[in-house]
Amino acid sequence: MRILDNRTERRAVARLAERRLAPDPVVDDRVREILEKVRTEGDEALTTLTRQYDCRFIDSLGLRVSRREVERAYDSVSKGFLRGLRVAGKNITRFHRRQLPRSWELRGSGMRLSQRFSPLSRVGIYVPGGKAAYPSTVVMNAVPARIAGVGEIVMASPPGPDGRLPAEVLVAASESGITEIYRIGGAQAVAALAFGTESIRRVDKITGPGNAYVAAAKRMVFGEVGIDMIAGPTEVVVVADSSARAEFVAADLMAQAEHDELASPICIVGSRALAEKISRAVAIQLEATPRKAIARKAFEGQGVIIVVGSIGESAAIVNLLAPEHVELMVKNPRSYARRIINAGSIFLGSWSTEALGDYVAGPNHTLPTSGSARFSSPLGVADFMKFSNVIEVTRPALRRLAPHVRELARAEGLFAHERSVTIRGDVR
Repeated sequence: MRILDNRTERRAVARLAERRLAPDPVVDDRVREILEKVRTEGDEALTTLTRQYDCRFIDSLGLRVSRREVERAYDSVSKGFLRGLRVAGKNITRFHRRQLPRSWELRGSGMRLSQRFSPLSRVGIYVPGGKAAYPSTVVMNAVPARIAGVGEIVMASPPGPDGRLPAEVLVAASESGITEIYRIGGAQAVAALAFGTESIRRVDKITGPGNAYVAAAKRMVFGEVGIDMIAGPTEVVVVADSSARAEFVAADLMAQAEHDELASPICIVGSRALAEKISRAVAIQLEATPRKAIARKAFEGQGVIIVVGSIGESAAIVNLLAPEHVELMVKNPRSYARRIINAGSIFLGSWSTEALGDYVAGPNHTLPTSGSARFSSPLGVADFMKFSNVIEVTRPALRRLAPHVRELARAEGLFAHERSVTIRGDVR
């Protein structure tokens, strides 16, 4: 791994924070074509595009996954997988139930003011395919939607060449309360969810990660529907002091690097000696992973170990990078964590490996990336809800407030606003 010394290479360290999801004009142009094709041609476009990109047998299979296919998927997964999935579901449910917002009311001075929360009616979850199966993505998106009270949870995921979705993904969908499943992927899936087709009704919001085409499509349909976030490549920053075990640090850097060639595995340490020890551990573990080619490209492209003068300096770097995941393998990690304000999820201590957060701990693993943790948060129950402000005013309260409305309306030149309160004051 590349090693940077923050004491002499501050500019190079600062440049690490400049990673951004810059639109690709070539990708954007193709996505616009796909969106318009699906908008105007509906199911015919979906079938054509799915045949072109994913499965040439889609005509005989149909776009929607049947209930029978889901039932058969249970026969294809191991009992161990099902147990793990249900443990994950239980923990994710328990955590997200605490997030459920409550409607509230404020009374006084002749007014009754309230916020009334309600679930979205229909939500679309995009689950990526290709390099791996992601049943965890299904659960992390569907469970908070179900807790929010969403009536219809729809899933879209690209099929394999045989037209099938992974059995694990189908079982996760069934266990999580998803009501409709479609074997479509890419920008065309986003288009179908956003605009609707003859066989797929439009949704209110689209959540879930995907490749560059999916990210571009979500960005372009925002406003037509809601979206959760624009997800970039995964990233982790591991802060390690002399108490950390190099093989643990290396294993957790590897866990991010194996996701994607564009993943960012970053480590911050207090000494050059520890940096070199971790680098050697990464090299050893890299040779043993089945996804070596992917992980190697991630380490070569984005992997870096930053050496700081003292481990206390690392908090400023973490907040500058605003990463998706932060692991604190340091003495007194709870105390240290108070200094971290820009991060999607923070993992405390050497036993809190990020993989636990990916699967079974309970908090959501759909997190802000590319520095967006400066201003956004993990996916949660509130993402599947909306609220309305409710205002009820008595006649005496109107008379008391009318002069203030008149003054403000006049200042803005909105005379009909002024009239709307004065006309009520004139009624006897």
